[in-house]
Amino acid sequence: MSASNPNLVVAKFGGTSVADHQAMRRSAAIVANNPNTKLVLISACSGVTNQLVELAKGINDPALRLQRIQTLTQTHQAILDQLNEPDVISQAVYQLLDHIATLAEQSAIAPSAALTDELVANGELLSTHLFSQILREQGIDAVRFDIRQVMRTDSRYGKAVPNPTAIRQLSQQHLAPLLTNQVVISQGFIGSDEDNHTTTLGRGGSDYSAALMAEAINATTLEIWTDVPGMYTTDPRIAANAQPIKEISFSEASEMANFGAKILHPSTLVPAIRQQIPVFVGSSKAPELGGTWIRQHVQDAPLFRAVALRCNQTMVTLTSLNMFHAYGFLAEVFRILAEHKISIDLITTSEVSVSLTLDQTDTAGGAPTLPPSAIEALSELCRVEIEQELCLVALIGNQMSQTQGSVSQVFNTLEQHPLRMVCYGASPHNLCFLVDQSRAKNVVKQLHQQLFE
Repeated sequence: MSASNPNLVVAKFGGTSVADHQAMRRSAAIVANNPNTKLVLISACSGVTNQLVELAKGINDPALRLQRIQTLTQTHQAILDQLNEPDVISQAVYQLLDHIATLAEQSAIAPSAALTDELVANGELLSTHLFSQILREQGIDAVRFDIRQVMRTDSRYGKAVPNPTAIRQLSQQHLAPLLTNQVVISQGFIGSDEDNHTTTLGRGGSDYSAALMAEAINATTLEIWTDVPGMYTTDPRIAANAQPIKEISFSEASEMANFGAKILHPSTLVPAIRQQIPVFVGSSKAPELGGTWIRQHVQDAPLFRAVALRCNQTMVTLTSLNMFHAYGFLAEVFRILAEHKISIDLITTSEVSVSLTLDQTDTAGGAPTLPPSAIEALSELCRVEIEQELCLVALIGNQMSQTQGSVSQVFNTLEQHPLRMVCYGASPHNLCFLVDQSRAKNVVKQLHQQLFE
């Protein structure tokens, strides 16, 4: 595939970029302006996934259920109404809306994870019909493709794990031939398992599936179009003087995504890093503003690159006097955590205690916590303290642990704030610590002012 087109671009548009007819037209213009863009993955129209998740949980009241389906119908009808030739796709759109109504009824009787995925996937199936037609009306030879033919995953509904080898094989077979003469429009976030049951890739899954597809078809660039013009030195809503970052390395961007920079999901970059595919992040609302390029190697690698903030953190402190000079204590702690499938994020230890933060992995939101069975098992070993309402502040940069005086700048700036659980030295790209939620934004503001302004 890559032999016939040395510049193959995969573009992904998020929910706000395809929210309505106007947003879709803007995104279509971006596709039209770059003849190398051959594969486009899009999300459901903004807000649609949340409505489908609500239906999937099971709404018993038929009137309320009908009301939700009417809202969904209106969102898509409003876009149909503004097309020049809506009849080309209206039947397909209404078939999907009918299917949603049937599945919502089934969910009211017996909701399940498999049914949820099948229902939620309809958001992307609908938006791709509309977007393909908008492109065709702009004179582009666009074809809609069902990504479930090639996006092979396991059967963990709600957070399915993709199989890159199968995805590449199926893509070369079913998708690559179409890319020679047409622009292919397909869905982010959804896939299918071995038995052709629909699956979803979980939180941030659209970006991740775009990166997997870029890897599968040997793309030379991955573009992620969202509602902000790239990455900033911190969240501009917290610090008004946050600066746009023009270029950043994969390792720095991975740290930023990991530590809460909402613009990218941590998994997104993994396939791009494997194949060293440069990633561009820009705003579909204002493409002229440019954006951020994420590359393997960058020309400028400053000591401090950005400050990231991730709230909703839970810290667990395990204390035992038996830990002093003892073998096997940590091994036993990790065995218990693994047994209860608890994912750990950060960890620090002292002579008699170990503190760790819990990772947030599912879609549900809320602060992660230890299940009662894990607390019980750990309590037989040591004293267990659980603290919530904490935020993680991460300073991202380069060679920080090898640069004299870099840490003192940080700690001098924050001497008024009690910092918890400082993690430093394991990576040359970050220094992070926990603070009380009430102080978090202030801490980010002060750090940004001192180090970046």
